[in-house]
Amino acid sequence: MASLSALKILLVDDNAHMRTITSAVLQSAGIRLVREAADGGAALEILRQYPVDLAIVDFKMFPLDGVEFTRLVRNSPDTANPYLPIIMMTGHSEKSRIVEARDAGVTEFVVKPITAKAILDRIQAVIFHPRPFVKTEDYFGPDRRRTQSPNYKGPMRRARDQSGAPDSSAA
Repeated sequence: MASLSALKILLVDDNAHMRTITSAVLQSAGIRLVREAADGGAALEILRQYPVDLAIVDFKMFPLDGVEFTRLVRNSPDTANPYLPIIMMTGHSEKSRIVEARDAGVTEFVVKPITAKAILDRIQAVIFHPRPFVKTEDYFGPDRRRTQSPNYKGPMRRARDQSGAPDSSAA
C-alpha cells in the first residue's frame, strides 16, 4: 500500500467510540493528521480553518447530518473545497440511504461495522482513482457512474435510439 502518512483527514461522527475506532484504523495505516468533529456543523468550521485531503463522515448526526454536510461542501458559495473527497459511513445500508448519499455528492460509501480493509480500500479509491466531477442543474459532485463505456458514442444509450427504430421492449 502506498504511504498515506501525508494525508490530512477530517473524521466526523457523533459517536466518540466510533471516532476512536476509526482513528485507530487510520493510525494503523500510518495516517497521523486526523482532525475530529462530532457533527457536520463543527466539521464545516474545521474545514474553514484547516485544509484537509478527505473527509470520513457519519450519515446520521444531529444537528447537521452527513448528507447535509456533503451538500454544503459541494454547493455552498463559501465552501472551502467543493471537490473534497467524502467517504460516508453508516450503520444503515438500505438502498435509499446509499442513493441519498450518492445524490448529495458523496464520493464513496462504507457500512458499519467498519473494517480496516473497507476504510483503507475507500481511501485508496478516492486518492488514487478519483472519479471526475460533473455539474448539472441539480447535482454537483463525483460522476455517479462507476464505469464508462468505451463504445458509448453520443447522447442516446441504445443502438435503437440512434436508428429511430421503435423500442419493442417498451410495451
